[in-house]
Amino acid sequence: MTTAAEYAEFAAREAHGVSAAYERLSLAVSRDDEVLALLGTLPPIKRQPNLLFGVVRFLGGPVDDPAAFHDYTVANWPAIEAEMGTRATQTNEAGRCAVLLPVLAALPQPLALLEVGASAGLCLYPDRYAYRYGQHMIGSGEPVLDCAATGVAPPACVPDVVWRAGLDLNPLDVTDSADVAWLDALIWPEHAQRRARLRAAAAVAAADPPLLVRGDLVDDLPALAARAPAGATLVVFHTSVMYQVPAPRREAFTGVVRALPGHWIANEAPDVLPYDALPKPPGAVLHNVLALDGTPLAWTRSHGQAITWFA
Repeated sequence: MTTAAEYAEFAAREAHGVSAAYERLSLAVSRDDEVLALLGTLPPIKRQPNLLFGVVRFLGGPVDDPAAFHDYTVANWPAIEAEMGTRATQTNEAGRCAVLLPVLAALPQPLALLEVGASAGLCLYPDRYAYRYGQHMIGSGEPVLDCAATGVAPPACVPDVVWRAGLDLNPLDVTDSADVAWLDALIWPEHAQRRARLRAAAAVAAADPPLLVRGDLVDDLPALAARAPAGATLVVFHTSVMYQVPAPRREAFTGVVRALPGHWIANEAPDVLPYDALPKPPGAVLHNVLALDGTPLAWTRSHGQAITWFA
């Protein structure tokens, strides 16, 4: 897929109906030969819309007006290029816990959670957040995660988590203002509620920091998994991470994670991991596939705002 087509698809499938600003901006970039030429100097994995838009926001540039965005990007390309080269889209959306919860709550308790691509580890606290599935409330405290659930009964309670750890090539620290600023920059412009959710989830993590290990998802996963306490169900999970991993490494990871004791939860775009057959998604916007131990269970929205069970 060309870079222009990638931005056009992002506008149509991910930003449409979710962020008017990013839909406009993505369409404009898809037709902007000058910005596309600059993006063409980067490795393909570094050309993605979320990374470009996040970096421009992080540097204080405009994302609401495509013309102003064009001028800023062209004028400040060396700084933008440097940030895009060293950063990754580490969107740490705690709302994704709402689509993981039905699976986590059904596993043998207590749990030892290990997140691959953990960013700052905010998805390692599904037991500390509150949830609202329609009129059904679960848990207590902040943030409250809203999720529309179709075809699945909300769980009766939050899981019992006795150990939590994350693996990431570049772990972020919620007590570091620059790291939190990057997480904030990755939230789409209109999403004030997600920004408030980030602050609330960061406060939860800062009060009881998780074990975050800098490492590779293939080479370093077994050693970290071996640190999980005996008597707890090990759950290795990841959400919207594997699209950044080259296909051969994804295959190697699948082999490693299947060899571990416990369970494996994946929540990724449908073309990222191989599944024999999937039903039609519940709409044209991008949905992830929630799977347990390689078996697909449900369609989910990328920020955890909806789950449609089909298993």
